[in-house]
Amino acid sequence: MGSSTETAVSAQSAFETFSPAIALLDAQGTVVGWSQAAQQLLGYSAAEVVGRSAGVLLVAAEDRVRASQAAQRSALWDRWSHLAHVRHRDGRSIDVRLCVSSLSGQDGRDWWVVSATNKASLPAWPAEATVAEPFLATLPLPSCLPIGVVIRDTHLRCIRVTDTQGSKDGIPLPKRLRRRLTEAAPGTEAETLEAVMHQVLASGDPVINMDYQALLPVNMRSNRILTASFVRLDDAQGRALGVCAVSVDVTDTRRARERLAILGEASRRIGTTLDVMQTAQELADLAVPFLADYTTVDLAESVPLSEEPLAHLCPHDGHIPFFRRAGLASIHPGTPESLFARGEPVFVPSASPFTDVLRSGKSHFEPILDTSPGTWLDHYGALAEKIREHAMHSLMVVPIHARGAVLGVAVFMRTKNPRPFEEDDLLLAEELVSWAALALDNARQYVRERSAALALQRLLHPHRPTGGSAADVAWRYLPTDSHHGIGGDWFDVIPLSGARVALVIGDVVGHGINAAAQMGQLRTAMHTLADMDMPPDEVLSRLDEQVICLTETEADPGHPDSTTMAATCLYAVYDPITRTCTMARAGHPPPAVIDPHGYVTFPDLPTGAPLGLGLVPFESITLELAEGSVLALYTDGLIEARDQDISAGMNRLRAALAQPHLTLDDLCSSTVNTLRAKPPTDDVTLLLAQTCSLSTDHVASWQFPSDPAVVSRARTLATRQLTQWGLEYLADSTELIVSELFTNAIIHSNTDRTIGLRIIRHEMLTCEVSDASHCHPLLRHPRCADEHGRGLFLVTQLSRRWGTRHIPDGKLIWVDQQLPASA
Repeated sequence: MGSSTETAVSAQSAFETFSPAIALLDAQGTVVGWSQAAQQLLGYSAAEVVGRSAGVLLVAAEDRVRASQAAQRSALWDRWSHLAHVRHRDGRSIDVRLCVSSLSGQDGRDWWVVSATNKASLPAWPAEATVAEPFLATLPLPSCLPIGVVIRDTHLRCIRVTDTQGSKDGIPLPKRLRRRLTEAAPGTEAETLEAVMHQVLASGDPVINMDYQALLPVNMRSNRILTASFVRLDDAQGRALGVCAVSVDVTDTRRARERLAILGEASRRIGTTLDVMQTAQELADLAVPFLADYTTVDLAESVPLSEEPLAHLCPHDGHIPFFRRAGLASIHPGTPESLFARGEPVFVPSASPFTDVLRSGKSHFEPILDTSPGTWLDHYGALAEKIREHAMHSLMVVPIHARGAVLGVAVFMRTKNPRPFEEDDLLLAEELVSWAALALDNARQYVRERSAALALQRLLHPHRPTGGSAADVAWRYLPTDSHHGIGGDWFDVIPLSGARVALVIGDVVGHGINAAAQMGQLRTAMHTLADMDMPPDEVLSRLDEQVICLTETEADPGHPDSTTMAATCLYAVYDPITRTCTMARAGHPPPAVIDPHGYVTFPDLPTGAPLGLGLVPFESITLELAEGSVLALYTDGLIEARDQDISAGMNRLRAALAQPHLTLDDLCSSTVNTLRAKPPTDDVTLLLAQTCSLSTDHVASWQFPSDPAVVSRARTLATRQLTQWGLEYLADSTELIVSELFTNAIIHSNTDRTIGLRIIRHEMLTCEVSDASHCHPLLRHPRCADEHGRGLFLVTQLSRRWGTRHIPDGKLIWVDQQLPASA
């Protein structure tokens, strides 16, 4: 039920929105009937065209030859379609789509019906659908057949018909010819259609896209829906010659629309609460009557509905209680088909489709329910009696599974609806159940909220944050109420390429499991964005988009304010080589900078809007920090007080941080102990990072022209530098890495720009190659015959990790090699 269904619906919908001009030709290609739509398209009246060869209307000689050849092959080709140039009465040429189909009659001669549609007015077909013959050919969808055409005289007797019409409305050719519709298939449907045709004959106005049901059974699926367009054909004197009826089967399209609508309802109606029973009932209520006449939702013993698990129930009459009924719906009041009420244990035999589905995790599909002796129903007399009593004739049992666990089964049955379930119905049922499975699994997890909160408290905050060669860090986190566990504050220290480090602090509004879960989502998203090595302002923009998406996904359409997600964040990147710090914030309190002498300042950093609002772009600033400076990131719980202005809290923070004699860890503890409110009204988080710098003894850099001849020189310089650092054992791998990166840069960069090489010795040995190209390399796994693609694969094997990042005038590729602790 994905994009293919949507393509089918859109393609068929486009097909139903236009009506072509119609002409009737005899076996010699002479026009014998002309519609008013044809006159509107080409300007010729019926008197000017009828009796003439249709070929004279074709401008190009090759079009006339093609039409003649197609007519000569009529025994093999019963329809033909082509783009052609036709001549308008005023002399201009019009591009049209010509579709021609042969017509059968009692005289045994082939006649032709021609439809012409202005190319400019053709609908824009979906990119996925190549619809070559929108009126007289097969749509590129398995469920769509070619259209049918019927020509009727002024008495509405059938005189010509395409061979495909009988497969649509169920009327065979011998029964149709020389008869009116009400004679071939008596009934109110035929009477209604004949009334429309009388109206078209009298007025000349076409009737477009009139729905009707197949008049006689075509096959088991007799309730087919057709849409028809009726056009009057005129003779040379402009008198009505008859009616042309063009029909197409739209049954599958209409059903696809219904299924899409049901899936849309599922997203709104299933999972509105975290109550297991309510979610199961929502699934059952949605399925009836849209999909089934009777539906049950039974949950397995692994799903606790209350404090007592289902496993504590005892066997009954030798049957094992595999399930408990959680959802129940029927087209009949009181659900008389059900043996068990909601909340009761469901006893089933050990050998049945229900237990098989529970164990295998695969759906059971029985379009025609087998109730004959020798089936599993022999061991389930009560259910067999219900099936016979209520004429249950079609069955689907779908597993409810999420995260690898089968939670139960959903049972769908048809009783009053005579049509058996089809494969598409099973796909729809599985899609609906998947919606419910997610909600049921969320509810199952919610009953374990306390243990989940404790797990989040252990997992979501970093355990041993380290700033590497860039900074020494210390942190403190104090929740508002230790009994309720972690709240919405979070921080992170994320190593970046080139010995840099990212410092993050944020605050999700609220406390408890919801705030903790949202905080976890943002922290995960932040790690992903940091790995992409984007500037701080762009990182916050992407995080803002993520918060908006999360809010929209989880919002309840009926209560738009019930799901909100508000958060603030500050993101800073410190480079120990340049001693610069670039930072941006989203509604978060500004950082504090303590210089080596203990002087505290608050940088003038643009505030930015909180995450999730999407109001204004974020802005970054870059500061140069002296070695040994301390960067303090904190949440508002550290500076806010109910009886004081925020500026007073920042002044108190300034005083608490101005203690240069304290170690970093002692300063962190002292500040928190001094400023936190008693009792605390909000979570308190403080992250201190004391900056370090990498001297020139740890960094070497060069610039080279973009010339293959410099690759050898770059390798030599890199090896010489490693020798000075006492890292000769990395010379071979580094030479290979430098060669591959330089070669890649020379191939893809601008030849008039230089290529940079920088080697950094810190916890890792980092090789960086920069060029003016913005094309980022991709890792490939070359085949034996490939001549290229092995470079980055070799780099991957030789390094701990590698990556790319944007720089102001191009890109930079970096590769890290592991160094021993003593290095």
